Amino acid sequence: MNPLNPFAPFPQVVTVALNPALDQTIEVAGLRPGAVNRALRMQIDVGGKAINVASCLSDFGVSTAVTGQLGRDNAALFEELFRRKKIANHCCTLDGLTRINTKLVDSESGETTDLNMPGPELDPVAAADLLEQVLQRLDLLIEQARWVVLSGSLPPGLPIDVYATLTRRVQTAGAAVALDTSGAPLRAALAAGPRLIKPNRHELAELVGEPLDTLDALINAGRALLNGPNPPEWVVVSLGGDGALFLTREQALHAHPAPVTMTSTVGAGDAMVAGLIAARLENRALMETAQLATAFAAAKLTRLGPHLPPPDQVRALAQQITVTPLD
Repeated sequence: MNPLNPFAPFPQVVTVALNPALDQTIEVAGLRPGAVNRALRMQIDVGGKAINVASCLSDFGVSTAVTGQLGRDNAALFEELFRRKKIANHCCTLDGLTRINTKLVDSESGETTDLNMPGPELDPVAAADLLEQVLQRLDLLIEQARWVVLSGSLPPGLPIDVYATLTRRVQTAGAAVALDTSGAPLRAALAAGPRLIKPNRHELAELVGEPLDTLDALINAGRALLNGPNPPEWVVVSLGGDGALFLTREQALHAHPAPVTMTSTVGAGDAMVAGLIAARLENRALMETAQLATAFAAAKLTRLGPHLPPPDQVRALAQQITVTPLD
């Protein structure tokens, strides 16, 4: 029985949303900075990286819970998504608004311009209280959950090592952590030894402090992490339009992107994280994991918002993903 909700099954995956967002996506044809632009359409999606991961996992039929924080003034949109997708909501509620990010999607160039807000500023007492509440919820949720996804930025005021604290707590309890963040929170959390990390090429370059302009340089940087102290077991580096690298200490694979009609790139990396977790839940080998995770990202490209087509379509797309061994 799930002690947080006796009528709900235990989730297989818990995502931690410490800085969720509402994503306001505005589509224009030929963005002209400094001029009046007429929008073609606009939609508002519940977002933030951890929410996106949960949404895609739910679309694939994986039982998922979310904990973290939501602003009370616009929590209803998140709660509606959670109800519709049967995502268990174990978030703390803070006074004020959840941050709102704006995405400008240019249908002519295919480019997306992000305007991201920092999130609520927490004083030391509020930050400590939030962390304690999240830890208490995780202690109950991970009794049977196999994976916890720590994903996204941190709001101002939370300590930089909060993901490291959560990683140690979760993995000591027997679940595995997938980490998708950047900058100082990524560097601090690596010391706690998350099972899987998914930086993009720019985040990996920032982490190692040098440009990574070639595939070999990216592979070498990933393998350095795999052979460092408290190493992850998997390093996945998303490469945008060039696909992704999937690295273990024994293998290196390059998954190439699928030919799909692109609607929006927003959330494609989060969909890849969801695909990684879905594949790990099915105990798939690295090759099949690369195909399924890349298919998740490709399927997401065809949608506005953090949504996937039906699972059978995603699995069919996975069979079309070309993967090249790089050893």
